[in-house]
Amino acid sequence: MLKKVLLTGGTGFVGQSVLNRLCSDGMQVLVCSRAPMSVPSGVKHLSVAGLNANTDWKFALDGIEAIIHCAARVHVMNDTSSDPLTEFRKVNVDGTLNLARQAVAAGVSRFIFISSIKVNGEGTVLGMPYHADAQPDPMDPYGISKMEAEQGLRVLADETGMQVVIIRPVLVYGPGVKANFLNMMRWLHKGVPLPFGAIHNRRSLVALDNLIDLIVTCIDHPAAANQTFLVSDGEDLSTTELLRRMGTALGKPARLLPVPSRLLEVGAALLGKQALAQRLCGSLQVDISKTRELLNWTPPVSVDEALAKTAESFLQQR
Repeated sequence: MLKKVLLTGGTGFVGQSVLNRLCSDGMQVLVCSRAPMSVPSGVKHLSVAGLNANTDWKFALDGIEAIIHCAARVHVMNDTSSDPLTEFRKVNVDGTLNLARQAVAAGVSRFIFISSIKVNGEGTVLGMPYHADAQPDPMDPYGISKMEAEQGLRVLADETGMQVVIIRPVLVYGPGVKANFLNMMRWLHKGVPLPFGAIHNRRSLVALDNLIDLIVTCIDHPAAANQTFLVSDGEDLSTTELLRRMGTALGKPARLLPVPSRLLEVGAALLGKQALAQRLCGSLQVDISKTRELLNWTPPVSVDEALAKTAESFLQQR
């Protein structure tokens, strides 16, 4: 197994857990972040001013065998930038490819890029999941920037021989999760009646532990070289099922009203919340058969185990 790893985005939701797993596996780690961070004993930390086309990585790449690139300009729900795509490209495309080119010069063997399911698109027809090697169809600036970074990395791999691995997670949840998933837990914990008792969609999710396990698997698995992988828990849930099972994990049975999803979608449209309605009522499924078969990988944590761990962390922090 490769032993010396550079991890970017070490303060992020995914990056922190990757760091902990690498340390527990006994790897030598250099972690980079913009913000100050405490690191486990034996881990080296390097502060990086930013991720762009001009970032100098030469002091970080000496002896590095693999890079796990988690750092990114993340998806912004209400972006106020006048040109969001340009801003995403500066970090997610230019910054990523600049790091990758310097990695080639330094002799790095493998570059693992944490991309996004948004490269595939925003939603699927029920029962027709996305596949890893399907034609990309990003719909927003974030997804476009991730796709362009992937394309640039593949060209670099072809030209130089550095192995590139691309991982596209779906929505990631686990201890410390934020945004809509955290709001969902707050509603359930308070016993708020929710109008989501009759939604029959299917959405793929991925527990943080499952994503981290796949990332670590890809560090030196021979079959991972120059491949793109989708990752999920392997069990798709409707919004209604997710709320019920999360309520069980919290010890607060979900109070769900059976409002038809079509009515919810109309109401959301009137309020200008179409994107939220899509996430709550629409389907987004992924087929992870390539990931399973090529890597002989199975998600090690079940949905209910992961929800229980997420709920426990939520309750402890209250």
